[in-house]
Amino acid sequence: MKSHIRQAAPTRLRAAALTGALALAAVAVGVSASPASAAGWACDHDGHTVWCASVTGISAGSYLASHNGPSYASGTTGHRYANGDTMMLACWTTGDGDADGHGDHYWFALDFDSDSGYINDWYVTTGSPSQWKPHVPQCR
Repeated sequence: MKSHIRQAAPTRLRAAALTGALALAAVAVGVSASPASAAGWACDHDGHTVWCASVTGISAGSYLASHNGPSYASGTTGHRYANGDTMMLACWTTGDGDADGHGDHYWFALDFDSDSGYINDWYVTTGSPSQWKPHVPQCR
């Protein structure tokens, strides 16, 4: 009977170790994922459908500023957005990489009556280009 008990303990330890390893792997994947990893959605703006996304990945106490063009050197429009704010995306283009150095060069022109600036894709929940390109036209 003692040998049966000894065998059961290592099996439980292996199961607990495997469960812990899987949990750590899930956390590691979550940490390395882009803030913009969730997909956007269709929303209505002044009677027409546009593609929307939420601001995400902005540090506490900070904000996402919209810019006059797809470049940080273009200056800001003066509009500031916080995590969870909904962005209406008019079109996309390419420009400077995101400010945090992840290499995301996609920018969205906003479709707001009060703000026609640009924001970098890294900071909104658009998902991958294959998810939003069918819904958001390229800027002309």
